[in-house]
Amino acid sequence: MPLQFGDIYVPENFNTEFAPLKEKIESLINLSRSAGNERRYAIPNNKLMRICLLVGLSTLGKREEAIVESMKLQTGNRFVPSFFTHQELSPLYSALIKLRYHDSSLDFSNNRVLSRIIGAEMYRGRDLLLTDNNLENYLFSQGGGRAALAKDIPALNLLIGNYGDAEMEATLDINSRAITNAQIIIAGATGSGKTNLLAVLMQQIRALSSESAYPVNFLLFDYKGEFSDIQNNHWLSLFDVDRSCILDPIERPLPFTPFKDFTGRPINEINLYSTEMASALASLDRLSPSSNMSNRLSEAIVECYKRTNGAPITFTDMLKEYQSRMKDPEKDDSISSILKQLDRANIFDTEDKADLVGDSFIVKMDGYPKDGPIAKAIVYFLMSKLNNIYEQLDKQAVNDDVVQIRHFSIIDEAHYMLSFDNRPLRNLIAVGRNKGLSIILATQNMADFKNKGFDFYANAQYPLIMKQQTIDDKVIKDLFGVSGTELKEIRTAIAGLQKGELIIKDQMAFALGMGRKYKKINVTHLI
Repeated sequence: MPLQFGDIYVPENFNTEFAPLKEKIESLINLSRSAGNERRYAIPNNKLMRICLLVGLSTLGKREEAIVESMKLQTGNRFVPSFFTHQELSPLYSALIKLRYHDSSLDFSNNRVLSRIIGAEMYRGRDLLLTDNNLENYLFSQGGGRAALAKDIPALNLLIGNYGDAEMEATLDINSRAITNAQIIIAGATGSGKTNLLAVLMQQIRALSSESAYPVNFLLFDYKGEFSDIQNNHWLSLFDVDRSCILDPIERPLPFTPFKDFTGRPINEINLYSTEMASALASLDRLSPSSNMSNRLSEAIVECYKRTNGAPITFTDMLKEYQSRMKDPEKDDSISSILKQLDRANIFDTEDKADLVGDSFIVKMDGYPKDGPIAKAIVYFLMSKLNNIYEQLDKQAVNDDVVQIRHFSIIDEAHYMLSFDNRPLRNLIAVGRNKGLSIILATQNMADFKNKGFDFYANAQYPLIMKQQTIDDKVIKDLFGVSGTELKEIRTAIAGLQKGELIIKDQMAFALGMGRKYKKINVTHLI
């Protein structure tokens, strides 16, 4: 009977212990110098581990039980099931493990014992590949067949923890055809475990997809600077990226133009865009410009586009055109003041030099006030940029079971972007239903997702409620459809949440019209 590879844990300290091999592989694959904006190849963790496992199992020699028993496991980090089923290699792993350990007394049915065996074989493979020219011989061998390419869209069933005190796994189905959208919203106070939950979601999405023919890339706005902190460098490998994905707009402009390209487009489209842009700039700094100021800004934007023949403009262009329409350009009004701030900050490039959807990026945001116009502008204009990209894309790929997810954006501290009519964000959530986009929004208070312009709860597949400083009964009523005793029960459950725990709506109870309307999840501890 084949071995069952369920609940298999990653070896402890994998990132640091296997870093020398990772660097050696990447140095052999990448050129010594890159041209232009070419990104260097970074081998995904899953692929590195799979290579080491196969190499280890392919070597002859007696296996020592003491080595297996000494292996330490990272109990908060399990292999995703596709690690073993990828390219239908599960039977091969099973056969080789039985062959190499046929004379041992190890219990293959015990998942922790099997985890230690797999870890020991990975270390064996690592050591072999780091010896002499073995790595070069494996990489550049002319023999053997060509690996089959992944053909199927990956099923993104995200394992985020366990339900309550039970051992039952808690998963979020992101892309099956049975669900309406892929949006996730998280409400959790400081210290609730929100950052760890975001990391778990990112790790699961990337682990399930990055080796497939349909990798899901991400854009993370790192308000607190935790994900881009050099001291947390080991986090990045969990998401199959390295430090080249980190963008720091204080050091250099973000490699995108925030403005739309209207080359060859009719003037009425520019007119509509200029009105929307004028409204957005006012919202970023809570301005209340006069109608004359708004009209002046719209006219300046249109004139900028006329000068570029529809090509993307810059904040410098806008400022000059706006000031040329002022009676006294030396005396700032609220619009010229915000334009000057954006011009001086130099946060965007003048053209696109990176693929926002085709690659993964972490935007370092901790150098700016969270509620200030520069931080808001970075998020707003990149959301607008994504919106422009998705307008041009075809519908996502679909098969009988799942739909393609192309990209997901994570906005922590999202309340700063929800307090005004954020049209690009609303449009992205709407277009994400048929273009393959997921939005993950995280805030401190559950009430942040209810505003006059848009109901984020109604447009999210998974509202996840963590520990709260204040509990909003109206949100509970709307979200869970409860009152009276049931409302008190959910309120009590939220009040009792500890760090790393969350409440989620129980869809089955809603469908049946009976039972408890929520479930509690203990989130996997990852970082």
